[in-house]
Amino acid sequence: MFQPVDSQDHPQQEDHAARRAWMGALARADTALLEHGLREVGLPDYVWLRRPETGLMMVRGRAGGTGERFNLGEMTVTRCALRLAAGESGVAYVPGRSHRKAELAALADALLQSPQSAAALRAALLEPLERELQERAECMQRKAQATRVEFFTVAREAGA
Repeated sequence: MFQPVDSQDHPQQEDHAARRAWMGALARADTALLEHGLREVGLPDYVWLRRPETGLMMVRGRAGGTGERFNLGEMTVTRCALRLAAGESGVAYVPGRSHRKAELAALADALLQSPQSAAALRAALLEPLERELQERAECMQRKAQATRVEFFTVAREAGA
């Protein structure tokens, strides 16, 4: 299938990239943060397209981060899909077994596609979520840096 190269001529590619980013953030969000952000905007009526269900997903890795792919193991994932009364559909795949988190993430996905609610939900949910995820990443980086060990060899020290 043909894939357009220039995103200026194809705004749906930019929309796809934005949706991919917010879906990743919603999957990593805490349930309490999702509930708080959605409560501020208001929970709309919706119908289930696929009720939350839990299953296993294979996690793949790469040797050294760049080498051959290998199956690392399985993880539990919960997914669901719903449609708002206005017609927008939302889907969610979240790690773990929380049906409520999957429901809230799918609701947020649908609302973020709606021009009427997207701006309010970005301010109430996505911006605080992005700050929290950034803080988590920085904390993890600080912990990793604190335990970093430098190994030197005689040959390396002689060349320095």
